[in-house]
Amino acid sequence: MNFEITAQKIIEKTLKSGATECDVVLAKASGKSISCRKQNIEDLEESNDSTIGIRALVDQKQAFVSSSEVDDDNIETLVNKCVSMAKLAPVDDTAVLGDSSLFESEIGDLELHQSEETNTEVLIDSVKECEEAALSVPGISNSEGAGASFSQGEFYLATSNGFQGGYKSSTNSISCSVLAGEGQSMERDYDYSVSRHFSDLRSAREIGTSAANKTLKRLNPKKIKSTKLPVIFDKRISNGLIGYLAGAISGPSIARGTSFLKDSLRKQIFKKDVTIIDDPGILKGLGSKPFDGEGIQVSKKEIVSNGKLNTWILNTSTAKKLNFKTTGNASRSVGAPPGVSTSNFFMTNGILSYDDMIKSIKYGFYANELIGMGVNLVTGDYSMGASGMLIENGEITHAVSEVTIASNLTEMFLNLSAANDLEFKYRTNAPTVLIENMTLAGK
Repeated sequence: MNFEITAQKIIEKTLKSGATECDVVLAKASGKSISCRKQNIEDLEESNDSTIGIRALVDQKQAFVSSSEVDDDNIETLVNKCVSMAKLAPVDDTAVLGDSSLFESEIGDLELHQSEETNTEVLIDSVKECEEAALSVPGISNSEGAGASFSQGEFYLATSNGFQGGYKSSTNSISCSVLAGEGQSMERDYDYSVSRHFSDLRSAREIGTSAANKTLKRLNPKKIKSTKLPVIFDKRISNGLIGYLAGAISGPSIARGTSFLKDSLRKQIFKKDVTIIDDPGILKGLGSKPFDGEGIQVSKKEIVSNGKLNTWILNTSTAKKLNFKTTGNASRSVGAPPGVSTSNFFMTNGILSYDDMIKSIKYGFYANELIGMGVNLVTGDYSMGASGMLIENGEITHAVSEVTIASNLTEMFLNLSAANDLEFKYRTNAPTVLIENMTLAGK
């Protein structure tokens, strides 16, 4: 299927059927995933999908339809259904297409797609090597399995006011989870790597060994008494904190008035040395894209500078509701209107090294796993089950489990310090961070 020709045909049909404006999303995706346990391949799955989504606007009323059947007869049916639904929809004065004057201009290759798909045999070798490396570490007693995957896709957007564009992307991953200890004293942990290109993954052996070592550090956990103390968030979970920030400053939350930060624009919400960036142009970035879900040109933005909140995260619709301009943060799926999302969202490095951050704490808690969904973005209240390590006199001493850490995100942000160990492993990334004076509920 030629996306450009198909999209133009759909736009013409939709306008001819009575739509004032319209846009079309075409997507195809394929992938394969493999898992093994104790060196035996347990699952090998492959998928291949094509989907189409149509949005029709009729005098500020809109509707959406989607389908995995992209033949001509079905397209005709979808177009007629979408326009008929739009005519009956309620009026929404923010139901508009993106501003054509802001459409994406020519940009360079972001290297989001590897030239050839990752071979199945390579994935099989990777999962076996990863698990073998983990099981060979003394003290590891069992395996929950290793997995590897490859996926690739193509996304194409066309609008009736002049935008046409698309891009391809790929994702590779390797993961491993193992157990240590016996009976009621067993502990588990994991590690994984994700990248656009298979060649950029950490080695399978390194991932397996790391998963094993993380697991061994969790053995013989102790309970500690309830208290207030500084908490360090390991960088594999610290990204969750700025993920909550992204949710709290997204256009829909601000427009509804359901965010604890709704009155915080251009105000100090972090310490002065904190900077948070959204950058869709990072080469091979997991959140990179050449344009947003409405065709709008994207750019690097400092969301927080010197601790101050500079902007909301907006698409065209939410920008119109709030009397702002879009920030180029529209997301798009096949069967829904444009949403709002970040791209590569990250907190920049702080001043302290990781080691110096640990040494600065006389008595504290190092969290490396969080449990539950205890965050309220309306009030900012934060309460999560956690496990990790105790810090005493500047050193990590022993494992800790079955505790709850609590505070409020407003206070946590204002008392946050970042280490200088940022790595880009996910779409949202942060260094190791220290939060002063959290409540820990233990025994």
